[in-house]
This record gives sequence, C-alpha cells and structure tokens, in this order.
Amino acid sequence: MDIEQLLGNFLAPPVPFFFLGLIAVLAKSDLEIPQQISKFISLYLLMAIGFKGGVELHHSGFSTQVGLVLLFAMLMAIITPLYAYWILKKRLDVPNAAALAAAFGSVSAVTFITASNILQDADIKYGGEMIAAMALMESPSIIIGVWLYRKYHDHGTNAQHMDFKELVREAFLNGSIVVLLGSLIVGLVSHDKGMQIMKPFTGDIFKGMLSFFLLDMGVVAGRRLGAIKQAGLFLIGFGILLPLFNACLGIAISSLIGLNQGNAFMFTVLCASASYIAVPAAMRIAVPEANPGIYVPVALAITFPFNIMVGLPLYYYVLERIHG
Repeated sequence: MDIEQLLGNFLAPPVPFFFLGLIAVLAKSDLEIPQQISKFISLYLLMAIGFKGGVELHHSGFSTQVGLVLLFAMLMAIITPLYAYWILKKRLDVPNAAALAAAFGSVSAVTFITASNILQDADIKYGGEMIAAMALMESPSIIIGVWLYRKYHDHGTNAQHMDFKELVREAFLNGSIVVLLGSLIVGLVSHDKGMQIMKPFTGDIFKGMLSFFLLDMGVVAGRRLGAIKQAGLFLIGFGILLPLFNACLGIAISSLIGLNQGNAFMFTVLCASASYIAVPAAMRIAVPEANPGIYVPVALAITFPFNIMVGLPLYYYVLERIHG
C-alpha cells in the first residue's frame, strides 16, 4: 500500500469527524454532544469491539503466541509507568508525576478502536487476543501509579487515601473493563452463531457510531487545547515523544514474538496510547493531590490527537515496510 492509499484509508470516515469536532471548537461553534449520549456510544463501542474480539479469539484459539501477547502487554502496562514517572519527576511533584505516569501506562480504547477501523478498511485482520490485551493493560498502571504515589509522597498531609481493596475494585471493576471483558467472553462462547445474531448491532452501524463518537472526542479535545499552554513545552514533548518511544518498543516486541502485520499494528497502538477515561477516574479518588488539569489534557489534548493524526498512519507505514 503506497502513501496515497494509506491516506485514503485514514481519511475515510470515521476519522475525519474527529477533525470536524476540533475545527468546530476552534471556530467557536456551539456544537455539543450530551454527556449521557457520549457515554452510551462509548459503552456500545466497547461492547461491539469486545464481542467481535471474542469471536476472533474463538477462531484463533489459545496458543503460545497468544500467551506471549498477553504477557508482554502486562509487562508494558507495568514498566511504562515506572520509567515515565522518573522522567516526569524531573519537572512535576510526586502526585502529578504518578498520575500522569499511570495514564501513559494504561491504554486508550478509542485509539484502539480507530486503529481497528483502519485495518478493516485495509482488509487486514487481527486476533481477538488484542482485545484481551487491551483489557489487561487498563488496570496494572493504576496500581503502579498509586504505589509510586504512596511510596514517594510526603504523607504529612490530611488527604484521604483510598484503601487497597477499594483501589483494586476501581482498577479492575470499572464499567469499561466489565463491558469489554464481558463482551469478549460472550463472543468467545457464542462465536459464529452469536455473530450472525449480533451482526446488525456490531457490524452495520459500527462505523456510524464511531464517527459520532470521534466527533465528540474532537469537541472535547478542542476544549482542552487551552490547557496545553499551562502544560508547557516539557509536557507537550513528553506527550508526543513517549508514545513514539513506546511504539518502537511495541514494534520490537511484535517482531520478537512473530506477530503478523495486523496484530503487530494493534499491539503497537496499545503500547503508544494513553488513558484519559479509566485512569483519571481512579486517580481522582486515589491521588486527590494530583491536578486533573495536568494529567487529563496531556493524554487527551496532546497524545490522543497526535496518535489520531500522525501516530496511527506512521505505525501502520513502518509495520507495512517491515512485513513487506
């Protein structure tokens, strides 16, 4: 696939709707998606992608390579917040460094779903184990981020700290993970018959719903752009360079364990993305001293648009060259 074809796939709906939302905010439009509708579409996308992943996992079965994918996914979710923290600690205090490091150790489901749509347009398949990997990568970084905060923070404050039981519940039982893993299991159990029943829901309307959701994400990201000025050049650079570094690790790991192009692309996207939904929800409770005005805009207004506009086509192009 040449550059023109790649851009053709990338600029086909639904990705351009992200830019539409972004431009609408910059043009000071009153465009707004109600929060409850946005939440419903988010849950729909997780259910659809999880269900299809379960069906694909049924077809591929469990193998050594599937086990390696899940193992390395967990390792990336654990080690990324560790080295991210030590980089961020040079400029930020402990609570903000820990919260932002946790965001980059976790993943962005919307980036993953957008990447899956690019593969679908290119008629390239990926395995259901990537859905399981995404679910597994959501939570460990939350645990690591809170551990870093508790280990290095001065506890002479009067802050209320979440106990470990509540932390685990928040990390592993938040709604997005339950829907994703539950749908994966349903798809795995019902496989082809279930896919036939769910086809109008998980197939025919998927791109339309994703387009609507990316429109909303463009609006949300546009409203956070002002916070980039407060983040400063260091955090802007961090929000771009760390995903590129993690993408290089993802590509190297993919080659090491022999993933095909589709799986390698999705694994790389998982490594390169950052959470702006699950992690902020947990950090708001577990690390109350951290400023959401720092860790949310960096993940949402810097890393997410960078991956949508530059990262995904770049990772795809590199992996296509590698896989010939």
